[in-house]
Amino acid sequence: MIDLRSDTVTRPGKAMLAAMMAAETGDDVYGDDPTVNALEAQAANLSGKEAALFLPSGTQANLVALLTHCQRGDEYIVGQLAHNYKYEAGGAAVLGSIQPQPILAAADGSLPLDVVEAFIKPDDIHFARTTLLSLENTHNGKVLPLAYLQQAFQFTRDKHLALHIDGARIFNAAVALGLPLEALARYCDSLTICLSKGLGAPVGSLLCGSEAFIQRARRWRKMVGGGLRQAGILAAAGSYALNHNVARLQEDHDNAFWLAEQLKSLGVAVTRQDTNMVFARLPDEQITPLQAWMKQRDILISTGPVTRLVTHLDVDRQALETLVGEWKAFLSSR
Repeated sequence: MIDLRSDTVTRPGKAMLAAMMAAETGDDVYGDDPTVNALEAQAANLSGKEAALFLPSGTQANLVALLTHCQRGDEYIVGQLAHNYKYEAGGAAVLGSIQPQPILAAADGSLPLDVVEAFIKPDDIHFARTTLLSLENTHNGKVLPLAYLQQAFQFTRDKHLALHIDGARIFNAAVALGLPLEALARYCDSLTICLSKGLGAPVGSLLCGSEAFIQRARRWRKMVGGGLRQAGILAAAGSYALNHNVARLQEDHDNAFWLAEQLKSLGVAVTRQDTNMVFARLPDEQITPLQAWMKQRDILISTGPVTRLVTHLDVDRQALETLVGEWKAFLSSR
């Protein structure tokens, strides 16, 4: 099966599975799982933060970050299409009584700081208290410019806000910029790292921040059900991913560029390609038939008016050649 629906569909390879089977474990809720502790220390070191926390999912990691930064009745400013606003079931509002203030992102994925400033609430009893700016890097594959991250961080210092980065694919951003993670992570108070997308682990995310922040976050993790026991089996996959699967993200970016060029040569309306994502606009009459055609040939894509194709470690160039060949055959059959 060739699956381009998302990079979340990656599966652990033999070497990662072997690392999981060999993992030394303990009870992580008590803090004595050595493999989890090692992964958290590794993430803290890579991000340049004082501490890190291992969580089951990116959604829970973002939720715990928001719960840790904000009190009931507080507000966070976030992108209208950001994952932790649109795609995480309203958890901050439902479980934390935290009000989101969504704004539209700019073309490069950033939130314009003049617009952010306009939505910061005055210190008045009529308003929710604005306490946090949340950014996403990458945003739909787009890498936030380093200069923008610097400006946003200084802006939040001036406005007395905290800054959180949903860094589900932040290693894609780091690889695209040719920089270590710390060079990006220094411009935020907290960030999440997803291990189960392009990095290829089966499950897990990390939340990084100061020692005091992570200590508070650990309590929230327990409260929302994220306290795991012998979690070293999962943490071993995360460590393997960080040790072996970061630099290879460039292959995914290169494959996405190649795929975009091939689809353009077929006359497909490719609207953009950023990091490991390709976006194409399909005619209405092709949306459902193309998906069915591909599925019959063991190729999974999520079609729509704008179709997103995501490259990852389980889809090599040969698989993409198969996809392009089938797409060409589909167009020829119309």
